[in-house]
Amino acid sequence: MAVRAVRGAVQLERDEAGHMDEQVGELLTAILERNGLTSDDLISIWFTATPDLHSDFPAAAARKLGFADVPLICAQELDIAGALPRVVRVLAHIESDRPRADIAHVYLGAAAALRKDIAQ
Repeated sequence: MAVRAVRGAVQLERDEAGHMDEQVGELLTAILERNGLTSDDLISIWFTATPDLHSDFPAAAARKLGFADVPLICAQELDIAGALPRVVRVLAHIESDRPRADIAHVYLGAAAALRKDIAQ
């Protein structure tokens, strides 16, 4: 079993805790489903959020999905002029037999513009 990394992102419509929970939950669920994963396949997850998001930690949404024993951490994205606002990004480390080229990176909604080369 190899260690792989899965990327993803979602742009929030507004900075509200419930909305963040919903959108981050949708992103994590899509990452699991598109890669045929369960929570047992997760090693750790890094979350970043743009500086304009203050309502909650993205990791709180993962805890609400039941990822109680998965190490999670949050950080703030660089504050770059012209960057897409209200974005939560994910870098999940997983165990998978899939070749690196077969990993499905998930960019939902307007966040697909961030990585047109790998967005599914």
